[in-house]
Amino acid sequence: MLTIGVYHTLEIIREREPGLFLSDESGNEILLPNKYVPETFNIWDKIKVFVYLDHSERPVATTLEPYAQVNTFAYLKCTTVSDIGAFMDWGLEKELFVPFKEQASKMRAGSWYLVHVYLDEDTNRLLASSKTNRFLENKVVLLSPYEEVNLIASHPSPYGWNMIVNQKHLGLVYEDEIFQKISAGDEMKAFVKKVRPDGKIDLTLQRHGYRGIDANATTVLKQLEASGGFIDIGDKSPPEQIKEVFQLSKKSFKKAIGTLYKAKKISIEEDGIRILEE
Repeated sequence: MLTIGVYHTLEIIREREPGLFLSDESGNEILLPNKYVPETFNIWDKIKVFVYLDHSERPVATTLEPYAQVNTFAYLKCTTVSDIGAFMDWGLEKELFVPFKEQASKMRAGSWYLVHVYLDEDTNRLLASSKTNRFLENKVVLLSPYEEVNLIASHPSPYGWNMIVNQKHLGLVYEDEIFQKISAGDEMKAFVKKVRPDGKIDLTLQRHGYRGIDANATTVLKQLEASGGFIDIGDKSPPEQIKEVFQLSKKSFKKAIGTLYKAKKISIEEDGIRILEE
């Protein structure tokens, strides 16, 4: 049987009235309904499809691309709430079901939620859950300091923002490391600061130490160029002003302009910084 909830590259083996029949190398077959059949094709062509259950709970293939696969997280819109649960738009005709027991808070139609897509072992149906923490594990974290990771913003905490790291772990970006607006469901790149003995992951949205100087210097230079070559901000400016303009901490900003000054890219003047003409 073909795995439900993931993409497969299958071979077209025959055409019949309801559509195309596809097969994998083991001979497992599935129907691609007519509405998804490409305009041109040949028997024995290979085609990439997503496999899920249709409205009759039968495995079926589609060329539509869902917003999530099984065992992944996504930020989805709740379209309907019924007496058995909620339904999410995930890019396919048949919507994704969220049972009441899998709702961290009661869902409302029209609202957006971060959910995890999983395969229910009892029913073999794809379901979603907004109780995301139970699908994350931090017992074994094979990440190193400075390593780049992919984040999905989960929810704010008193210390910053909780993040889903590489679709596997829970991490935290501290408030003093945040120089941009963050909302639940935002996706971004970040870097590991450290992995604590208990498996907790500290993250930063900027490269660490000397590794971040070049990137931050580029940020400052681009902002200068966009501002006509001069900005009335310097190393004595308030941290809040620096953060607002450059999305950098004062410490990172001072390192960045130091790098640019040494490279003779800018001049540091009494009332600000200026790009030097080459």
